[in-house]
Amino acid sequence: MIDRVQTTPAAAPEARRLQALIRSALITLLVIFLLTGCSARQVQDSLAGATAQRLVTGAIDELAAALPASDFAALRGQNLYLDTHFITDDALRAYADRRLAMELKQRFDINTVTEPLAADASLSVFYTALGTDQGLLGFYLPFGFVPGVAESTRINLITLEQFHGVAEMYYFLDAGNGELLRGQRLQGRTRTDALGLPIITIPISNLD
Repeated sequence: MIDRVQTTPAAAPEARRLQALIRSALITLLVIFLLTGCSARQVQDSLAGATAQRLVTGAIDELAAALPASDFAALRGQNLYLDTHFITDDALRAYADRRLAMELKQRFDINTVTEPLAADASLSVFYTALGTDQGLLGFYLPFGFVPGVAESTRINLITLEQFHGVAEMYYFLDAGNGELLRGQRLQGRTRTDALGLPIITIPISNLD
């Protein structure tokens, strides 16, 4: 004799609820995958394009203007040896050096010299960033996985596209009095951002 186990009437609704829960979880995971949330940022030294050039040079201009009078006013009329350092030795660093020298001359009447022996004081500058800073915040639909479509292709749902110029440094100042002063970290930042929507991109800040 074979005993048959019968399913109670309450078991069927419970099974349907479990299936609905699993289905909802899968749909939620799919939506999370498609509506990719992104917060990415990277500093680059590329100057390709006029916008990148204006961003970086504008940031360097702000950086030079941030030199504090409390550290340099006492050196008025003196010769200053300017010694700068960066992870790369290129035209961008040379541009920043020249801009600092002009700021020192204009605001404090300090003459920068190339020989330490001809100087009354010395300034050692360490640049920590000279470049563009690109970021993307928000939600979008990625299409880079579609064959024949560029990897970076996407449709914006709502995003904040950031493109900034960044110049940052700190310094050590030897005023010739036997003391070595470490200056505060200074930063210049210029920006041009845009609000990304599905069919249009709206600029919300610019360089002008």
